Amino acid sequence: MNIFYPFEIFSQWVVNNLFNINNIHLADALDFFIYDTLKILFLIILITHLMGLIRYYLPIKKLRNFLATHKLFGLEYFLATLFGALTPFCSCSSIPLFVGFLGAKIPLGVTFAFLITSPLINEIAIGLFLGIFGVKITGLYIVAGIIIGMLGGFILGKLKMEKYIADFVWQAETKIHKNNIKKIPLMEIFKKVSKNAFQIVKKIFIYIIIGVGIGSLIHGFIPTDFFEKYLAQAGFWGVPLATILAVPFYSNASGVIPIIESLIAKGVPLGTGLAFMMAIVGLSLPEALILKRVLKWQLLITFFGIVTIGIILMGYFFNIIL
Repeated sequence: MNIFYPFEIFSQWVVNNLFNINNIHLADALDFFIYDTLKILFLIILITHLMGLIRYYLPIKKLRNFLATHKLFGLEYFLATLFGALTPFCSCSSIPLFVGFLGAKIPLGVTFAFLITSPLINEIAIGLFLGIFGVKITGLYIVAGIIIGMLGGFILGKLKMEKYIADFVWQAETKIHKNNIKKIPLMEIFKKVSKNAFQIVKKIFIYIIIGVGIGSLIHGFIPTDFFEKYLAQAGFWGVPLATILAVPFYSNASGVIPIIESLIAKGVPLGTGLAFMMAIVGLSLPEALILKRVLKWQLLITFFGIVTIGIILMGYFFNIIL
């Protein structure tokens, strides 16, 4: 069952019944804006509450101390990417969990491994890949997504950039644990957790509106054939060009795979098409605008730079071997 189905029905009702919009581009843009705004806000509210309760009841300090003191030889990064692959979220929808992990003081690199992989791979996208491109390419794509997530998270972890996380993320964890020493009623715990959760929502709400608004305009008004004539003839520069051109877009992997199929059918090399897809789902401008409230610009630029390089190298790899 699709838990977001009520949002979809509501957004379609607003577009088709309340405003009765006949312009297909404007209708698509508004439908996208309403649906994604409601979905992301719902996820942020739900996950910040859940993570607050988890921080209170589970031994988060023991978990992060275990991750910090035990040599897992990269297993923690693999597990984070595996969890990211199992969450059916787009880049913006992954941010609530990302914020929750940071608030729980999960190591920065492990948290980024999740954030990188989550939009790139999910079970719906894998199913579409199998049907369109076959087992071999699907397997290579999954491996490439996991490697990008693991290496990106590992590098970001080694750079020790925790000081570039917004202060309110760390303060959220501290406020809850100040009262974790004594037994207090469940409703009191929930009130404190809820207050903290809505403080986080309030701080990033405007960035969600701006980010999704830009994404909806691009979704509704920029035609896909705008890219076909450039990517099919770009040659060696096709992969970095595809990666850069994809940044303003905003979609999840399952939504963009049919577009990539049409691009490849019209002569765009496979690696170039996959780089375009990965950049849309993993490097979107709306994601950057929302993350800007959580990450300071130094870390935000570093994160996008590392993921960009990973996607470009992946694109060249696919173009060479296939």
